[in-house]
Amino acid sequence: MEPQQKLILTLDGVHKAFGGLRAVDGVDLSIARRELRAIIGPNGAGKTTLFHVITGHLPADGGRIRLNAEEIAGLPPSKICGKGVSRTFQITSIFRRLSCLQNVQVAALAHHRRTLEFFSSARRQLHEECLGLLEQVGLQDLAGHSGGGLSHGDQKRLELAIALANQPQLLMLDEPTAGMAPKERSGIMRLIEAIAEERTLTVLFTEHDMDVVFSTARRISVMHQGRILAEGKPDEIRHNDKVQEVYLGQHMSLRR
Repeated sequence: MEPQQKLILTLDGVHKAFGGLRAVDGVDLSIARRELRAIIGPNGAGKTTLFHVITGHLPADGGRIRLNAEEIAGLPPSKICGKGVSRTFQITSIFRRLSCLQNVQVAALAHHRRTLEFFSSARRQLHEECLGLLEQVGLQDLAGHSGGGLSHGDQKRLELAIALANQPQLLMLDEPTAGMAPKERSGIMRLIEAIAEERTLTVLFTEHDMDVVFSTARRISVMHQGRILAEGKPDEIRHNDKVQEVYLGQHMSLRR
């Protein structure tokens, strides 16, 4: 475990059940500042449910969740977001009828607590800030295009810009490359790495593409049946026999 002063997110014995199904079953997790951490596991392992619990979209049934040593379990998503946690989803979540710029402006106004001023001067004052975010994700030339008219890959980039408008400390990405072509996947992950370095962000992401995981993550946690099965550096996970057993039949081998 990292020294306490370097941790940004700590989970102790976190539980979440749906009837008799323990989707998250006593998870302990410690994420260091500026870390690029992947959480992997077969379908149904509990990864997305864990994300929902951390971000307040689902209440935990037990355990502690601390952000910068402050308890956040039980807080609504808006409060957790306001403390510096941004999150993207497996299914892209954007305002399809608004332009790319307007999508980012909505998020920026929410961060600045000026949501009632969308049609006022506040939106104009944040214009350059939001254009800068679009430029950072490579969408500056599409600022006036509607979100719904973008390609799937560009919608993922827009969602990233929206998440960054919250000026997060912790960026949580639920399958950031889902639905993308192989070249797009490597491109978006290189972009995320560069942004994390530039903004000194901590990134926690789930992903099914093992090439993406092992080329991006500095540390990997493996979930299975709601629990953390293994944790370590990419090479340690790649050669872990328990992880190999869990993935047999889905990814014939993680070893290279």
